Amino acid sequence: MKLAERLRAALESAPSEPPLEGDLPELRAQAPVAAAVLVAVTERPEPGVILTVRREHLRTHAGQVAFPGGRIDSGEDAVAAALREAHEELVLDPAQVEIVGAIEPYRTVTGYVVTPVIGVIPPDLPLTPHEHEVADWFEAPLDFLLNPANQIRQSALFQGKERHYYEIIWNGRRIWGATAAMIVNLSRRLRWR
Repeated sequence: MKLAERLRAALESAPSEPPLEGDLPELRAQAPVAAAVLVAVTERPEPGVILTVRREHLRTHAGQVAFPGGRIDSGEDAVAAALREAHEELVLDPAQVEIVGAIEPYRTVTGYVVTPVIGVIPPDLPLTPHEHEVADWFEAPLDFLLNPANQIRQSALFQGKERHYYEIIWNGRRIWGATAAMIVNLSRRLRWR
């Protein structure tokens, strides 16, 4: 079975646990901006996931690891926005992406309702980071990311309250916050292991 077919079949199942809905429960209803990210999975015997490192000078989430993505523009759906943003951020040709489907949206503390769109891409594409937005990119193993043992629940004080978030450390890279939460949701949908 091809990777895209395997992922599509897995997405048809209900989540093993309820999906994480958003960063701060009290602010979920206040997330008014629709956005999408591309979860680009490489077609390999051991598939990987493409992630970006945001530039340090950006206004929000500077230096953080993220999926390529951003705001859904007028007239776009989540798939079109995810493909456009991946092209803008990494020069990832949309024609190289086989769309598999999407999972539940995730609401961020910064006011976005983010729809993760899953797509399969050929391995070893010549990706080029956008000079003003993306400092670097890397490919992390899908098996590692989706393994619940690697998804560590952490806590911190934020706005005077204890908050919980997920963190995944791979090869010295810290994946946390909304990106890690979307990976947790993906692992709950795919039941990969």
